[in-house]
Amino acid sequence: MALALDFVSTIRHDGHGGVADDLSTPDDLRAWAATHLGLDLRPDADALDQVVELRRAVRSLFARAVHPGPPSKADVSRLLTPQEAVARVNAAARPRLAQLSWPTDSDPVLIEHPDPADPVTDMMAKLAQAAIEFLTGPERERLQACPAPRCVRYFVKQHPRQAWCKPSCGNRARVSRYYQSHR
Repeated sequence: MALALDFVSTIRHDGHGGVADDLSTPDDLRAWAATHLGLDLRPDADALDQVVELRRAVRSLFARAVHPGPPSKADVSRLLTPQEAVARVNAAARPRLAQLSWPTDSDPVLIEHPDPADPVTDMMAKLAQAAIEFLTGPERERLQACPAPRCVRYFVKQHPRQAWCKPSCGNRARVSRYYQSHR
């Protein structure tokens, strides 16, 4: 389940009031895939565009999952319609759907995750499947968009009093409140 959160968290605040994208170049994607998926890819610009569009779809679905709460500030103007986001995630997940194999001389066999020939397609399918599992699992109910100033992350609330994705976001929110009250 953490893979889906790691994937959408490749968009983060840069510490200076802007947004940083950890998947801004094919080399960034290669490093991220090696770290988080154990894949050795050689992605090109088209593969990067596909992954970034999948991330946009997943973030759109995360925004829908936290509704009626506000979505991440990074997504407010970039949300896909729920139907379009679901269609993109399902299209990406399709190569990893379970399939049936039934050779003529043996019993039927369920092939859980057939391996596509293209490693980028396989990576996209893994990421889409992780998002599907997260969004249909019990953790979706605890999904939140971090309300801290400048933060654009989603997180899973671990206890009832947790309000931010990280302690640093809580500190930033408290400092901002203090500053606003003493202006």
